[in-house]
Amino acid sequence: MAIKRLYRSIKDRKIAGVCAGLAEYFNIDPAIVRIIFLFSALVWGASIILYIIFWICVPNKDAVGKK
Repeated sequence: MAIKRLYRSIKDRKIAGVCAGLAEYFNIDPAIVRIIFLFSALVWGASIILYIIFWICVPNKDAVGKK
């Protein structure tokens, strides 16, 4: 059984690929994740910081193994 890893999406990105990467990891539609991030940003604002942290910490899918 292969280990699932979280990567930022390259082909379905709008800003940095974080939402599309999360959607791919959880096997759901990227629009749902984007709506959740947008709603939580408007209500609490914490998702903006969380998005930036994911942007910095989660690697691109094609960047893995090129080091």
